[in-house]
Amino acid sequence: MMSLERQTLPAERSSAQNLIFLLLCGGFIVNGIIITFIGPILPIFIAKWKLDDTHAGMFFITQFVGSFVGVLGSSALISARGFKPAITIGLTMMGIGFALWSAPSYFFALGASAFFGIGYGLSTPGTNLWVAETYGDRRASALNVMNLAWGVGAILCSPLAKISIRTGHVSLLLYVVGAFCCLLAMMLLRAPFVHSIHDTESSESQSGLSGAGLAIAVMLGILFFIYVGTENGISGWAAAHAKRSLTWSTDTWALAPMFFFGGLLGGRAAGAAILRRLKETTVAVGGLFLAACGTIIFSFATSRLTLFGGVFLAGLGLSSLYPIFIAWLSKWFGARARKVGGVLFALAALGGASLPPLVGVVSRYAGSLRIGLFVPLAGCAVMLAVVALLRPNSRA
Repeated sequence: MMSLERQTLPAERSSAQNLIFLLLCGGFIVNGIIITFIGPILPIFIAKWKLDDTHAGMFFITQFVGSFVGVLGSSALISARGFKPAITIGLTMMGIGFALWSAPSYFFALGASAFFGIGYGLSTPGTNLWVAETYGDRRASALNVMNLAWGVGAILCSPLAKISIRTGHVSLLLYVVGAFCCLLAMMLLRAPFVHSIHDTESSESQSGLSGAGLAIAVMLGILFFIYVGTENGISGWAAAHAKRSLTWSTDTWALAPMFFFGGLLGGRAAGAAILRRLKETTVAVGGLFLAACGTIIFSFATSRLTLFGGVFLAGLGLSSLYPIFIAWLSKWFGARARKVGGVLFALAALGGASLPPLVGVVSRYAGSLRIGLFVPLAGCAVMLAVVALLRPNSRA
């Protein structure tokens, strides 16, 4: 008969795993608020410091260049010390940086943006990889749930920003969210992180990449780079495009990112069930076509219905892509996903630092933000081509 100790260990492991998952979901909620807050607040910054679109785009650059630096640090920390240090330090930096975003000057605000960007880069890869490694064959569904939590934070961002702007309490909101982020970091610091299913894999599985493995890593790198740039290119400029494209009697234009993240949230809520019935490739390709159609509708909208509806469809189409890409990374690379993932998440950060500012540059030289939004539309086309080349359904 199995001893009481051996019966207790799996239950304790499962309990610890569930606790960490819930805390990480809480971390992803504040993560979603913090990293998307630039969208609804950007028009306020533009008016406050009289910025053109190129200078406004610097917030995306500092935020995601900081994220790139954080991802590099995360890869080293995870390899040397496991997931806990990278996640907890990252959440703490996000909280402090976000609280400091209520800055008296443009350059101080850029510095705060870079600081919480580093925290984002430290915590996010570790969170996604821990879930992917811990949940095995259920990784795609678990990642959908985790990123669903991120979507909850992202969709809360716009109404929170709208209320804080209207009442003049933006600084208070920054302090409260920052403090909650630091509290979650302290709770995770005390949580017993368990070993993942890949920790005991053979040394052969951790060897260098073959030619085929390198080709797959390159294509996944392109998907990570383009996806994050496309998502942030749409969400980051949604409020600004809404404000310019229609006439508004109130500040309802600030809700445009909320509709985008509403689509993202709804898609991820349904994604776990959909992925049990449909192949991941089918979901990815269908999502990309839907995202492209939604972006076109949003860009050329002549009414509030088509504007909010289009940006909602864009978010819905993109909703399951990132969890699927991370699931492919873990499924195809196993224990090597920690090292390969460091490069891919760094490329994702560079995508976030490159494509949204490129929207601003194109907008400035074309004289139309509508033309600038062709950048994320092109991103959808590139991802479709790469998925076709990758042929995920033919890979074990």
